[in-house]
Amino acid sequence: MRTNIPFFNIVAENAPYAEKFAQELQLFMQSGQYILGDAVKDFEKEYATFCGTTHCVGTSNGLDALRLIFEGYKSLGILHQGDEVLVPAHTYIATTLAVIQAGLVPVFVEPEDSSFLMDVAVAQHQLTEKTKACLVVHLYGELVNTKTFQSFAKRNNLLLIEDAAQAHGATASNGQKAGALGDAAAFSFYPTKNIGALGDAGAVTTHDDDLVKAMRAIQNYGSSKKYQNDVLGFNMRLDALQARFLLHKIPEYPSAIQRRQEIAIRYVSEIENPKIILPVHPKNDSHVFHLFVARVEMRDDFIQHLTKNGVGSLIHYPTPPHKQTALKQYNHLSLAVTEHYHETVVSIPLYPSLYDKDVQYIIDVLNRY
Repeated sequence: MRTNIPFFNIVAENAPYAEKFAQELQLFMQSGQYILGDAVKDFEKEYATFCGTTHCVGTSNGLDALRLIFEGYKSLGILHQGDEVLVPAHTYIATTLAVIQAGLVPVFVEPEDSSFLMDVAVAQHQLTEKTKACLVVHLYGELVNTKTFQSFAKRNNLLLIEDAAQAHGATASNGQKAGALGDAAAFSFYPTKNIGALGDAGAVTTHDDDLVKAMRAIQNYGSSKKYQNDVLGFNMRLDALQARFLLHKIPEYPSAIQRRQEIAIRYVSEIENPKIILPVHPKNDSHVFHLFVARVEMRDDFIQHLTKNGVGSLIHYPTPPHKQTALKQYNHLSLAVTEHYHETVVSIPLYPSLYDKDVQYIIDVLNRY
């Protein structure tokens, strides 16, 4: 009998929280605090503690979290219109959109040959007098080389900003977590993320008091006092209902990381097909495996094999940002490593609610390819 394993099972992932949250929904409706309020404050405190930072500012989504960081630094006079920001060429387009929407200029940096992450040696060669920030992405759940990029940023007087949308809880060798490794970090709680909301949600973490003050005004129509608008702002607030749901997930998340890593270890050790290039599994907790991304030269044929055998898959991502129509001003760029990755990457199912028998089935299907 054919097995059908979805790429991600969002219903199964949220099922453990359904009953308790349903009970709390009534209390939420009776509270009358639907925008900001205690739920958002409680979430911000809890998530800052989880990340090991002084502050957390809840936001409407991950893209807004990134943009809010840049707008905050502009408000403080630390960044200015037209400043350059080093960004990874291999990433989701939201990383680049935040830079452009904030009036800054993205400079695309190729990934390492040995990983999907930004290559600091390439970044060094792309510095100019206009470069003011380095935006690293902990892609697929894996931390960049933290010490290397911290040293790089300090040496070149750059802001170090983390796009940690896929790396909740990823931990460096010194014990610091994603979100506490640079000057500020952006998170997404999109429903399929490792910590997923019931809709869009995001957050910024930082130790910077001045940045937080600026961001709180900017995200709330530019207002630090009701009906008094000091700067041109946005509506980037975290929804209180999402904050309440996320509060249920944070305490349970370490066990979810452990399960993700257990599955990843099995994939890396038991998938033995030479046609499939597997990601390297680090010996520490620096990878939380939001996605398990392999590379296959004949990707379309491989995906057909998976589909025929009932195994879901996705491509993260089919088209790199610099080749997207929306960014046509960058379409002329030739970034060979990035473009080859985008032609060969394929993600296979990895999430805590996967049964061991399903993990074994996936391994067997990949080995038969």
